Amino acid sequence: MSTRPHPVLRVRRGRDVRSGRFWIGVLPWLWMLFFFVLPFVLIANVSLSTPELAVPPYISPFACGVEAGAASFCPDPSSYRRLGEEVLSLAAAGAERQYLGAFANSLELASLATLCCLLIGYPFAYHLARARESLRNTLLMLVMLPFWTSFLLRVYAWMGLLDSSEVGLINQMLLGLGVVAEPLPLLYNRGAVLLGMVYSYLPFMVLPLYANLVKLDLRLLEAACDLGARPLTVFVRITLPLSWRGIVAGSMLVFIPAVGEFVIPDLLGGGSVLTIGRRIWDDFGPNQDWPMAAAVAVIMVLMLIAPVMLLHRRGHGREAGQ
Repeated sequence: MSTRPHPVLRVRRGRDVRSGRFWIGVLPWLWMLFFFVLPFVLIANVSLSTPELAVPPYISPFACGVEAGAASFCPDPSSYRRLGEEVLSLAAAGAERQYLGAFANSLELASLATLCCLLIGYPFAYHLARARESLRNTLLMLVMLPFWTSFLLRVYAWMGLLDSSEVGLINQMLLGLGVVAEPLPLLYNRGAVLLGMVYSYLPFMVLPLYANLVKLDLRLLEAACDLGARPLTVFVRITLPLSWRGIVAGSMLVFIPAVGEFVIPDLLGGGSVLTIGRRIWDDFGPNQDWPMAAAVAVIMVLMLIAPVMLLHRRGHGREAGQ
């Protein structure tokens, strides 16, 4: 007796499989459409609007001529023009370079935070991937433990640790041990902002690295050692290239949000560390210049897309060459 399914059932099963594949492929694109493309289009629309003392404080470029009964598209590129003039006038100083200086500070802090997270996170992820199964789960829980607490509360906790007065816990410890004679200025500076970024984004570096290193074929390392390669050579020639994809993923997960970070520079920097997130907040808030803030956000997104695509292509190129 034949066990093959009925032809009608085979056709229905094939349709169900194709339908499932279709929705699995479409859902990520729908997610990107609703949570990235549409918000970006709305911000781009605001960036081309005309500033106005109203609610909201701008006139949309699609609202031109509405009162006269003939709506038309009238973009106002004055915000982009102001940014272009600031970039071109590199000899300017002070307040005239507020956006360019803020973006440079953000790039510098984000790059340093990414580098520090990589230097700290790679050894930890490597040890985590080589730990025994019973200990590995505990270490993974410790990595994700900070996510159980509010991000804002964790930043406020660092304010208590780094307080520059005798109330600060670190200063209390140093004064009690006799290491220093007076409290150190640990808070409201670039060092405090960098420390807060590294602490907050370190798990985003460790987890992708661990996911990549745990899949590494240990037989390759054993073969290299049997052929006389030293441990450093094995790491540089085998482990590091094979973990490049994890390095790229972790670096993007740290660098991208760190560039636009606002909470950490505002709380741990105390306003003394100017970042692009702070400038956008000022324009959306006290300055009420929404078109300018939106233009800065659009340019920042476009500038971040290029290095992300470059790192992504370089990671695939390394994999293809292996």
